[in-house]
Amino acid sequence: MSISQKNKLKILFISRAYPPVHGGIEDQNYNVGKYLSAITSTAIIANTKGKKYLPFFVLRLMCQLPFILHKYDVVLFGDGVLAPIGCVFKIIWRRQKFVSIIHGLDITYAYQKSIMGTIYRLINIPAIKKLNKLIMVGNHTIDEAIKIGVKRDKCVFIPNGVNIEKVCEPHTRTELETLLSKQSAQPIEYFHDKKIILRVGRFVSHKGLHWFIDKVMPLLPDNYILVGAGGYNPNAVGDSDNYKLCLQYIKKHNLQKRIILFPNIPQAQMNVLFNTADIYISPNINIKGSMEGFGLNAIEAVMCGRIVLSSNLQGLKDAIKDNINGFMLEPENAQAWKNKIEEVLNSQFNKERFIKNAKQYTQDNFTWNKIAQKYLDVLKNNKKRHW
Repeated sequence: MSISQKNKLKILFISRAYPPVHGGIEDQNYNVGKYLSAITSTAIIANTKGKKYLPFFVLRLMCQLPFILHKYDVVLFGDGVLAPIGCVFKIIWRRQKFVSIIHGLDITYAYQKSIMGTIYRLINIPAIKKLNKLIMVGNHTIDEAIKIGVKRDKCVFIPNGVNIEKVCEPHTRTELETLLSKQSAQPIEYFHDKKIILRVGRFVSHKGLHWFIDKVMPLLPDNYILVGAGGYNPNAVGDSDNYKLCLQYIKKHNLQKRIILFPNIPQAQMNVLFNTADIYISPNINIKGSMEGFGLNAIEAVMCGRIVLSSNLQGLKDAIKDNINGFMLEPENAQAWKNKIEEVLNSQFNKERFIKNAKQYTQDNFTWNKIAQKYLDVLKNNKKRHW
């Protein structure tokens, strides 16, 4: 073994949510493991079988970790769910440092008025506080963590990365119109002269799709079509799903021909939308006990060449910079959203130049090779005493 290999930081990355299961955390954890492995010695233990297998995965960890922890300098958890395991082993293995990536839901789930929310508040939150370091995906997540007693000096902000290869593909307007036609039962010709507004994300309240349907879509011209695509799970743990509320507002305003929803859309179809829609929106709103940790879908849209309009709110402010890689708007100001959408889609400003500069800024700050290096820089500090 060479001197350089001996001096490499040895990381054990543990993920309770990992592909082939699809989801935002799963994708992020995959890329954290992949790109850290490319620049330092990284072993990965991951649950690839979904949430139902989680109890067995925890049991596996409790049995396996005592025999392998001595090989590593740092243990990195993919989110705060497994923080209690790190807290337990931290008592015995004092040389190793235990770090967790923290998403918005890792903090706000403590506010859930349920048995699981109470258990999380009593067990996970104290465990998170005791870990050596917390890598927060957004600055607003840090603010919320401090409110529940997490020490500021334990927190460091590193944004999510964007996987360009995953979402950016060449697709045509014909593909878009064909996809929308199949989903809506409208003829392809119906979409020829339409302006397509895209919103990607789970059907949960804080992402604001229901608000946009109810307050903004009735103000826009009839040739503006809204497409909402993302995960739909009415039984999901955490934020409540409001897909049915979206349907109610569509019916309330008689918008059946102007709004198309894609619940649980395959990635291949999602990529068609990302690369062909006229504009992308993140109309998030304030919901007590919930938050947007980071605007990953927004920066994915930027890299696909879409002009992005975003609420000036929470973790979205870490992803989108006004007039640089998108436009920031006041949350829940329907008239402002209506005006800006029409301005962007109808004005003569140099869209090509704006998109080119927006993509360059996003690539300079959010590609995974750069994000992985930020992770490594933080984790290398594990020998400092203040940890």
